[in-house]
Parts: sequence; C-alpha cells; structure tokens
Amino acid sequence: MNRTLKLLLVALFAAVMAGCSGTGGTKSDSSASTGSSSTGGAETNALIDNGSFRGSELDDPNSMLATRVLYFDFDKSNVRSEFNDLLAAHAKYLAANANASIVLEGHADERGSREYNVALSEKRAIAVQQILTVQGARNSQVDVVGYGEERPAASGHDESAWRVNRRVEMVYAR
Repeated sequence: MNRTLKLLLVALFAAVMAGCSGTGGTKSDSSASTGSSSTGGAETNALIDNGSFRGSELDDPNSMLATRVLYFDFDKSNVRSEFNDLLAAHAKYLAANANASIVLEGHADERGSREYNVALSEKRAIAVQQILTVQGARNSQVDVVGYGEERPAASGHDESAWRVNRRVEMVYAR
C-alpha cells in the first residue's frame, strides 16, 4: 500500500508539473527565440538567446531599470536609502511581469576572510531580495547568490576599488 501511494504521488506531481510548464499561449515560439515581437505597435518583453529578458523597459538607458547595481558601505549589509526608488521600480517591473526573474549577485571587497566575505555578500543580496518581495516581487522570481570577493568589479587594493566591489548586481534571467 505504501509503495502504491508513493507511485500515485509521483504520478500526480508529474501531471501537475506538466500542466504548469505551458507558456499560457501569450508568446509564440518564434518570439522566444528571436527577441522581441510586436503586437499592435507595442514592444513586448521577450527572451533572447542567452535567456535574458529584453524589452523596452529593461533596454532603455533612460529607464530606472537600466541601473542594476547597488553599492554598500564597508562591512554592512543594509541597503542605503538612496536605492529605495530603484528597488521600487524593479519590484514593480517584476510584479507586472510574472515570467521575469532576477538573480541577485552579492559581492564584497577583498578585506576579510573568504568565508566571511561570502556570508556578507549573501546577506547583502538577501537584504535586496527582502525589499523586492515586500514591494511586490514574488519569492519565486528572485534568486540570491553570494560570491564574496571572487568577482571584483575593480582590481585595485585601495578604497576606490573596494567601494565598487561592495555591491549587489541584479541580473535578469529566465
């Protein structure tokens, strides 16, 4: 009986997952592979070959969504108030685009142990994640990774380099 129940649950799970994997009929397969499509003169968000989203809002350099890096103070994981409007714009975009997802890549400068910097960079990314989800993004849309000092934006060993290495990068992906 226990084995039959397990098989039944596996079959039910597979059926549910198969039902959820559809595109909802809102995008054609050709628009997903070629970039953007045009419907009624409006550009829609679409996937490009590397799985990133491309759309008027994300591509527009004048849009607040074009800014995808937040900087942090030394040894801190709290988000500065100067980034509140930026995060509100990204949360609004994610809330309005259910198929969009974002990876928050946390980083740290080279000071501190490797383990400490990985933990700190993850805390920074989680702080950004919490703000995005409070403001409307779904948890399922936001992934977090902490790289520590492993991927510096600047290679120097002074405050000007450290300042740009203490960051969270927001990367839109599918």
